[in-house]
Amino acid sequence: MIEAYLIHILILIAIYAIVAIALQLCLGFSGLLNLGHIAFFGIGAYTSALLLLLGVPFIFCFLVAGLMAMVFGFILAIPTHKLKGDYLALATMGFSFVVYAVLLNWTELTRGPLGIPGIPKPNLFGFSFSDNFSFLILAVVIALGSYFIINRIVKSGFGKVLEGIRDDELATRVLGKNSFKMKSIALGVSAFFAGIAGSLYASYITFIDPSSFTIMQLIPVLLIVIVGGLASLPGTIIATFVLMALPEALRFVGFPSSIVGPMRQILYAVILLLILIYKPKGFFGRVEME
Repeated sequence: MIEAYLIHILILIAIYAIVAIALQLCLGFSGLLNLGHIAFFGIGAYTSALLLLLGVPFIFCFLVAGLMAMVFGFILAIPTHKLKGDYLALATMGFSFVVYAVLLNWTELTRGPLGIPGIPKPNLFGFSFSDNFSFLILAVVIALGSYFIINRIVKSGFGKVLEGIRDDELATRVLGKNSFKMKSIALGVSAFFAGIAGSLYASYITFIDPSSFTIMQLIPVLLIVIVGGLASLPGTIIATFVLMALPEALRFVGFPSSIVGPMRQILYAVILLLILIYKPKGFFGRVEME
């Protein structure tokens, strides 16, 4: 019983690690406070779920989920490319509300608040990842691959330009770099990885509904990035392990199940406030939240 529970937690850690390092690319390395990140996660989940239910192979659903989220990332970059800080945060938050409203009200496609049940488990080259242990292996492999790719991106010349835009966009533009293009690519790549994480999530849970992709669901991911430290991928992975496992202790304290959820949100909020006050760079970060 405990083994099955631990495998479940590790699968969620692998999925949320992908979402968090994707957000790190935007927030930590590009300086884009993107609060619409959870919307890309939801777009990927719904895209993959709908295609899987039509009998489309998982590998195709997985890639299309990422590409669909990437397209919306590029679309979001167009009206927000001149916004910074709080204004960018509000605009991207509005995008997440729009996506949530579409998922909730386009009942012919998404079934609205009823959600989409019976999402098939992944099947690759004739092998079905129907049990949790095999799914854990798949999730870990994809998480490691995502980490490797994003790490290569941020250490490349492109990544250095993103850091320049984060620190001083005007100076970067004076040096001849197209900041709009660079930020758009960063937002699109970040959305792609959030989308493939959504595909994994939908196939693992086998049921999704709009409540899984609200702004409240972004708080743990944002907290992981801030606690781990801005512009620190290793810190993000460590923070994912700690912050995904820590609230699970509430289940063993003896609280009624009806208040475990609210207590988890309170815990996240308290940790976020303490980090912003006493450790603005996070534990492994190189830049401070502005």
